[in-house]
Amino acid sequence: MAPEAIATATTLQAPRRILVVGGGGRENALAWALARCPEVEQVWVAPGNGGTPALAGCTQLAIEEADQAGLLAACRDNGIELVVVGPEAPLAAGLGDVLRAEAIPVFGPGADGAQLEASKQWAKALMQEAGVPTAGYWPASSEAEALAALESQGRPLVVKADGLAAGKGVTVAETLEEARAAIAEIFGGRFGSGAGASLVLEERTHGPEVSVFALTDGERMVLLPPAQDHKRIGEGDTGPNTGGMGAYAPAPLLDAQGLEQVRQLVLEPTLAALRARGITYRGVIYAGLMLTDAGPSVIEFNCRFGDPECETLMPLLGPELAAVLLACATGTLDQAPALTIAPGCSACVIAAAQGYPGEIRRGDAIRSTLEPHDQLQLFHAGTRQDGEGTCLTSGGRVLAVVAQADDFDTAFARAYAGLDQVHFEGITFRRDIGHQVRRP
Repeated sequence: MAPEAIATATTLQAPRRILVVGGGGRENALAWALARCPEVEQVWVAPGNGGTPALAGCTQLAIEEADQAGLLAACRDNGIELVVVGPEAPLAAGLGDVLRAEAIPVFGPGADGAQLEASKQWAKALMQEAGVPTAGYWPASSEAEALAALESQGRPLVVKADGLAAGKGVTVAETLEEARAAIAEIFGGRFGSGAGASLVLEERTHGPEVSVFALTDGERMVLLPPAQDHKRIGEGDTGPNTGGMGAYAPAPLLDAQGLEQVRQLVLEPTLAALRARGITYRGVIYAGLMLTDAGPSVIEFNCRFGDPECETLMPLLGPELAAVLLACATGTLDQAPALTIAPGCSACVIAAAQGYPGEIRRGDAIRSTLEPHDQLQLFHAGTRQDGEGTCLTSGGRVLAVVAQADDFDTAFARAYAGLDQVHFEGITFRRDIGHQVRRP
């Protein structure tokens, strides 16, 4: 499935020198994909991770994603022509605004547009204003207000911390008691004074979930193939939620007609509502959707690529990627080359640390005999290099093994065969990723 791309005059030049900000698996995959674009001479990654030195054409910089002054200096020192910001936190903190004020093109919204992810209340109000389909909701700025709203409904609701909570601020309550406990946890300070200062209660909706990504310059957009990820730690989609244990694309839940419906019902009205608020949004809009009996409904918006969907999608994107991202950053998507999408399927399986998503073990040596090739990739996430060049585990999600093929059965077989060649103490992964699209 190849979504329609913007195809007009190809006068826009691709950037030669790119900085990718972030240190996870998403940024490892972005750097890998951008370095493969033929016009790109060098990609810098700040701060990167233990797998960055192995990426051809990439250089690691020891600058944290929150160090705006350090990142600006790196842009000046290295003649950076495009900055691609991976994580949500630096976007919400205004990194894009700081760099754009110095005439540096940035793929990623300013702090105003990043509110789409950084404030659930703000995003829900925008959706309501734009007529975007989403679950009914009740905002609350105190525990008493939230409990009163919950009791007035007399049924379990979804409880969401308002601000950024590293993907851990959502409870899909099965009982009223569970919802009360989630409310108390948020206002009790688990997510800090920012994310936990207010919350949103939502109606529960039902149906399969799918992720849709739009690359936009604030006016126009290019849609990527839809993806589906697996949030639960356990096989059979059981156990606690995680940041994502694997993914696949293109998700057959949305065909070309369904993707066009999402464009018309969700993405274009959202962009129009942002413009109406005086916001020029340049970057990716990630719509997490539930496909209900009444049609697509937005669960949440993110202002960055999903992870592990990003690792899954990057191998499918063509050599025009760097030029398209620069066009988004400069408001010139009408001058960009068409972004080609490879046919076939992409499958991603995450190797996590023992104990994830709770207390995890760290510092174990990673041994790998996997040899990446055109249809098999190994992306690093929670890894670091020690002083002697050994790669060690350092986070909850450690590695992503990604493979492509003409069909999902072959793609997942290839990914799992690659994962069998990767070893570290306590390695944890699911063997049923993609069960929705694999033959039994």
